[in-house]
Amino acid sequence: MPFNSHRRRQKERTQLRLIQEGLQGRTIVMLGIMGAGKTVLGRKLAKRLDLPFIDSDHEIEAAAGMSVADIFEMHGEGYFREGEQKVIERLLGDGQTVLATGGGAFMNEVTRCTIQNMAVSIWLNAELDTIMGRVLKHDTRPLLRVDDPRAVIKKLMQERYPVYGLADLSVMSRNLPHHVMVSRIIDRLAGYFVKNGTVAGKKNTVEQKKS
Repeated sequence: MPFNSHRRRQKERTQLRLIQEGLQGRTIVMLGIMGAGKTVLGRKLAKRLDLPFIDSDHEIEAAAGMSVADIFEMHGEGYFREGEQKVIERLLGDGQTVLATGGGAFMNEVTRCTIQNMAVSIWLNAELDTIMGRVLKHDTRPLLRVDDPRAVIKKLMQERYPVYGLADLSVMSRNLPHHVMVSRIIDRLAGYFVKNGTVAGKKNTVEQKKS
């Protein structure tokens, strides 16, 4: 067992080096629908990579002086998306980080192009039941304050998943210990750079997108 643990640590050190070299200073952007785990897994991934972690929603709230829910209620989604676009562009230009974005950020064409040009994107893919089991624990999602939240999530998945599929790579977000999920993300990132080299903006193949 100690020998196997040593081999795992050695493998991860190699993977982390490959990722750091492959990023070439770019940010890692976490994509996915609400409840996919972008914030919790992004924060733990950042710690493993020794990078700062930023949540774009928190930055938007700081800039606006109010919560995301209040922005939606007082100004509407269009106003929020416009501010989100500006904040994400600024964050991607501020230095290398791991950045968790809101579920609708990648749907904005301008934001999506900015991410594709300036970052490496990871889609945390998740099944409907997995998401529902997570998001219903907290009443903090403006889009889910309706009679049938499951129908809302299902509709969002139908609309957003084809666009999320444009991300550089994807990882299935499952109900596993966080350290296991982060190890899977690291494994996928390292494999992405081994296969694609370190050329910024080069996309992965269909095979790589499979989880």
